[in-house]
Amino acid sequence: MIEKTWPIAEKLILNTLQLTRQLYQELVQEAELLKASPQVELIDNITTNKKQLVVQLEQFNLQCGQILATEKLPNNQDGIKEYFQRAEAAELPTTETKNTWSQIQLICSECRTLNEQNGAGIELLAYHAKRSLDILKGKTRGLNTYGPDGVAKGDSFTHTLTFYL
Repeated sequence: MIEKTWPIAEKLILNTLQLTRQLYQELVQEAELLKASPQVELIDNITTNKKQLVVQLEQFNLQCGQILATEKLPNNQDGIKEYFQRAEAAELPTTETKNTWSQIQLICSECRTLNEQNGAGIELLAYHAKRSLDILKGKTRGLNTYGPDGVAKGDSFTHTLTFYL
């Protein structure tokens, strides 16, 4: 059976390498924008592109799972390793595809790190934006209290710092 699924697996893995490279480039671009003066419209475009790439990568995961299922293998790293071993045992050319798979794993690891860093940067920017708005509204920083559910509650007695003419 592996002789029938191998050509499909090769193409899927090669396509996935391109998708992971694209995702990595989007994350690098997002990181550069966050370090410079963040422009919401550009970050939104990158977010849209990332979401589309993730949908395509999830589709790969489903297709990969179907291929592995035909070999009665689990859809995880162990299943992939066993799939490659079976392909080698069937004397199929696996070297290039295994190298491509290793590249995908490396890029995914780098994407995970970049995504976490970018997420922390976005969270920090959101915090600063909220603090700035709180200051403009006249809210002080130290007057937060906690309700019975443990959720922070802001001071209900605030005054705005903006003046009307």
